[in-house]
Amino acid sequence: MMLLEQFKDLDPFILSSIMGDFQAIVQQKSFPKHHILHREGTICNHLYIIEKGIARAYYYKDGKDITAHFAVENGSITAIDSFIQRKRSRYNIELLEDSEVHLVAYQDIQLLLEQKPTYEKYIRLFLEQIYVDLAERIEDLLFHTAKERYQQLLQKNPSLIQRVNLGHIASFIGISQETLSRIRTQV
Repeated sequence: MMLLEQFKDLDPFILSSIMGDFQAIVQQKSFPKHHILHREGTICNHLYIIEKGIARAYYYKDGKDITAHFAVENGSITAIDSFIQRKRSRYNIELLEDSEVHLVAYQDIQLLLEQKPTYEKYIRLFLEQIYVDLAERIEDLLFHTAKERYQQLLQKNPSLIQRVNLGHIASFIGISQETLSRIRTQV
C-alpha cells in the first residue's frame, strides 16, 4: 500500500506493528465502473486507497465537470479539506474502472490516534506528502504550458492516457478537449 511505502525503512518490528494496526481499520471493497465513492455537498468520511482501478475527484463549474485529481493503483484519494475539517465537500469521487478499493474511515483514524499517539508522526508524514503533491499541481498549473503539463502527465503516468477519456485528461490539465487534440499531434 502506498500509504505504508514511505515507512519501509523503519525497524521491521515497528513496521509490522504499524501495518497490523492500520490493516485492522481498513475495509477492502470492490466497486463497479462509474461508482461514486463520495458525493459533493456531503462530508467526506473516508480516505480511499486504490488497489486496482482508477478514481478521479471532480467538481462542477458553470455546468462543466472539472477533474481535480486522479488516483491509480497504490494511490490515495479523498476530498482532503472535507475529510480533515469535517465540512461539506464540493468534490465528487468517481471510479473510472471496476475497482478494488481500501477504505479508511476518519473516525477509525481518530480512534487509532487516541489509542496510539505516536502514530501522529506517520499521519503527519502522509499529510505532508499530500501537501507536496498539491503544491506541485498548483505549480504545474501556474508555471507550465498546457503542452508541458500533458508531457509531464505522460511521463508520470503514461497508462492514464490509455485508460481515461480525453475530456477528463483535458480538464485535469486545464484546457479544452480540442486543445488537447492539437497538443497530442505535436507530441
